[in-house]
Amino acid sequence: QVQVVESGGGLVQAGSSLKLSCAASGDTSCISQTGWYRRLPGKERDLVAGINSNGRTIYLDTVKDRFAISRDNIKNEVYLQMNNLQSTDTGVYYCRVSCGLSDIWGQGTQVTVSS
Repeated sequence: QVQVVESGGGLVQAGSSLKLSCAASGDTSCISQTGWYRRLPGKERDLVAGINSNGRTIYLDTVKDRFAISRDNIKNEVYLQMNNLQSTDTGVYYCRVSCGLSDIWGQGTQVTVSS
C-alpha cells in the first residue's frame, strides 16, 4: 500500500516562493507518474504539473513559467517549486500518484497568497 503526504504549504505574500513536497511511502515501485493538483476556491480540482517515470513533465499553461516539478527517486519525493506566487494561486494543493491501476491522493496542503 502506497501512502502520500504533502507538506510545504503556508501563507506568503504575492511575489514570494514556496516549495511543496510530496513524500511517498510503502511499495513505491509501482508508481508510474505523480501529479500536483490544486483546488481553487469554488472550483474543481485541476492538474497543475505532472511528472512520469521517464522524467517527462507537463504543466498547466498559467503556471508553466513560474512553477517547476521535480523528483528525488532516492527519497521517493516529488517537489513543486512555485515562484512569483499570486493571489490567484491560493488554494489547496494535492499530490496524486498513479500506482498500477490505482490513484492515491494525499490529504492536501493549503497555499494562501496575500496580495
